[in-house]
Amino acid sequence: MGSLVSHGRTAVVITASNRASAGVYEDKSGEILQAGLIEQGYQIHAKHILPDDRDKIGAVIADAIAQEIDLIVTTGGTGVSPLDVTPEATAGHIEKLLPGVSEALRAYARAKIPTADLSRGLAGTAKKSFIVNLPGSPGGVKDGLVVLAQLASHVHDQIDGHDHSPGN
Repeated sequence: MGSLVSHGRTAVVITASNRASAGVYEDKSGEILQAGLIEQGYQIHAKHILPDDRDKIGAVIADAIAQEIDLIVTTGGTGVSPLDVTPEATAGHIEKLLPGVSEALRAYARAKIPTADLSRGLAGTAKKSFIVNLPGSPGGVKDGLVVLAQLASHVHDQIDGHDHSPGN
């Protein structure tokens, strides 16, 4: 696994799910995501459970960017059903798209779940924030945490203006 982020980095967790937001079932993916980010050294600034609503998801992302949250991670709403709108809610807030992160997320899961390639999740940066869309399944979140552990620290360093070391 990659290096842990430095302590003091903040994160916001956003679960996009009509059923979880209505209390029909427990937000297992959001809980796994929150616990995994804490394990990686993040301080959870807020955790939201929202319906699959582009405007509501987008508003929470915009607020987190304005608060200079280091990491904004969504779970859910990345598939192809008519209700899946998380990438659309995210896209307008991304200043620098990081397609390699999205590709890494799909590639890591592909061997176990061939349908991982159907995830439309985005990743990118906006001001001081690194934004990542993960699938809504607990397994997709666990896989996403592995990829974040490998890449997030370097993304944060780059956002903070730290250049590459010679030979890296």
